[in-house]
This record gives sequence, structure tokens and C-alpha cells, in this order.
Amino acid sequence: MAKFPRVREQHIAVFGESGSGKTVLLSSFFGPTQDGGYANDLWDLVADDIGQGNRLYRNYLRMRDLATAPRQTQYKATTHYFSVKLKGADTDAAKKRPFDVLRLAWHDYPGEWFETEPSSAMESERRTDTFRSLLRSDVAFLLVDGQKLLDHRRDEELYLKSLMFSFRQGLLRIKGDLLEDGPIVEFPRVWILALSKADLFPDWDVDTFRDLIILNAAADIEQLRSTIAELIDTPAALSIGEDFLLLSSAKFERESTGSQTLNIDMTRRIGLDLVLPVASILPLQRRVQWQEKHDIPGKVLDSLADGAELLAAGLTGQKFASIEKLLALVNPGKGGKAKKIAAVALPILADAARLVGPKLREMNSQARAQHDYLRATLTQFKLDLEQGVDDKVIRNPK
Repeated sequence: MAKFPRVREQHIAVFGESGSGKTVLLSSFFGPTQDGGYANDLWDLVADDIGQGNRLYRNYLRMRDLATAPRQTQYKATTHYFSVKLKGADTDAAKKRPFDVLRLAWHDYPGEWFETEPSSAMESERRTDTFRSLLRSDVAFLLVDGQKLLDHRRDEELYLKSLMFSFRQGLLRIKGDLLEDGPIVEFPRVWILALSKADLFPDWDVDTFRDLIILNAAADIEQLRSTIAELIDTPAALSIGEDFLLLSSAKFERESTGSQTLNIDMTRRIGLDLVLPVASILPLQRRVQWQEKHDIPGKVLDSLADGAELLAAGLTGQKFASIEKLLALVNPGKGGKAKKIAAVALPILADAARLVGPKLREMNSQARAQHDYLRATLTQFKLDLEQGVDDKVIRNPK
């Protein structure tokens, strides 16, 4: 049995203004996996909190069967934990894998907290504590509300500037409290600009969305990046305004006046199937890029893409025992040692990050044939990301 825990956690943080569709996206991410017609031959997705899972599934059913979207949740910060439980626990490959469950922590930050000043010192402290709770995230999603973008047709610059200003001001309000102990080492390093309600723009691909953002708000994104850079140790390991994603929970059919929803087609989702691949694979890829380009301190490398070495070994099919021995040598208190070990691990990470195309598909097929559910799942996640790029649903820097 592996010496490491049988569960690996990946965290994402989701930021969006009130009404941007965070609750609908979350319900549509989880709900279809609980539907009786859903089938996945590699893993099962479960909500760690039964009550939360039931509420999300109920939201999904009300959209699917009653064309009723869930109510907005106001001033409520919630973290949802989902477990991707790998199948084949009784196979020979399962005995050698370092974990059986990939847990996703989805941190939902209240949109109202970007739009309003705290009403009291207690609320201000609560906002800061809530933000600290999501610092373990490697990836953050900044939602651009498709409905508001539509409402500002031919005046998109006004909305986008206001949105980036709100995000930036929200961070500036808590900057002093966050920096009490100096620059933050563990912090979301990949910030993806995501268009929610992308079904409102059926003719758009991710390049259309990216071009609109750059045309109207490039300077504002750079200001946001500068603000975040002031919070963190090693701002060179930071990506904002480079990754773009289209998201839609369903296809909404509305009256011509737009006042009432007539039907919600939950089978026509966009981008949500990429959430798990983005959370697990993208941080690994970005860590390789940064480590090859920049001199990154050991303590920062140690916080980038938690579990990256084991995920990389899972992707490439390398033996976990050697990786475990390597990780066992890491002493977080000694940055120089951690940096040397990270340099030794870099070729393993680079091999996994650059695994693409026919070779990746071959490894996925091989893993499935050998009932290696971990490697099959991770290579499938990477294939899904490739397909998302090809379909122009997601765009990442090359």
C-alpha cells in the first residue's frame, strides 16, 4: 500500500458578481453525473456532504424537469467538496496507485462582496477569513456574466471595466489583512477568464471572447494582475489574462421578451466537462512552464500544483515508489533542498505536461485495456483538454 494518503485534493476558486450564474454552473456540473442515464466507465462523482449534494441535484432536476433556475444565493460563502472515486479498486493496478480518490474543493466567493463595502468590522474580518480559505486553490475562475455582456452590446467596455474594477477593489479592501505575515506563498496562480451563460452567444468561440476582452479591457486586466502580484511571493509564477474559457450550464429557451424561461436543455452544456481536467492537469502544465523559465524559490515550488509529481507519474505510467522516495526527502523548512528535489522532478513533470496527440491516445487506450483506472482517468482528462482547445472552448498560452 502506498505511504501517501489515498486521497488527493485539488482546489478551485470561483469569483463572479451577483447573478453571474455560479449556483447554476455548480448545479449543472454535479447534477448530470447523478442522472440515471449517466455512465462513466472510469470513475464516480459524489458530493462529500450529502445535504449539499441533494440540494445541487434538486436544482438540476428543477431546471431539467420544470425549467426553473435555482434562486441566487446572497452573501453566502460555501465550499463544496466532490470526490472523483476511481473504479477498479480490486485490480492489481489499484494496489500500486498512490490514491483512489481525487477530491475537488469548489470555493464559491460571494459576488456581493466585490460590489459592496463591509457593513461592520466583523463582516470585514469574515470576508478576509473566507478569502484565506481558498488560498489553497491553484486555479481561479473570474466569471464574465454573458447576460450583462449582452445587455451592454456595443458598450461592452463599460461593463468589463466595471467588472475588473470590482474584482480589484475587492482585493484591495483585504490587502492589508492578507499581508500581515508578508507576501503570500500559497495562492491561486492561474486565473481563467470565463464567459458564463455562453449559450447566449451561439456564434462565439473562445477566440471571439478573448478578442472582446483584450480589445475592451486589456489595461484593466493588467491592473488586476498588478494588484494580485503585490500580494504574492514570486509574481513571475502568475497567469492572468492568458487563459479563457466558455461556460454554459444549459441551453435556455426564453420568451421573445426574455421575461420567462420556457425550456432548459440540460444536455447542451459548454465547458463544464473541463472543470476537472483544468483543476488537475492545468496547474501541472503551468508549473513546468514557470520552472523552466524562471528561478522560483523552493517554498513556492513546493506550493505549486499540489501532488504534481504523483499526478505526472500517473499520466506517464512511471513507478510511484521512486516518486514517493523523492517526495519523502522534501523538507519544506529548507528551500534550497526543496528546490534541488524540484529540479530532479522537473523531467517527470515535463514528460507528463508534453504528452499529447497520438502518444497520449495510445497511453489512454493501453491504460483502459490494463484496467489502470488512475492512468486512464488522468490521460482522459488531458485528452479532454486537447479536445476543448480543438473545439475552441478553452484557450491556454502556448
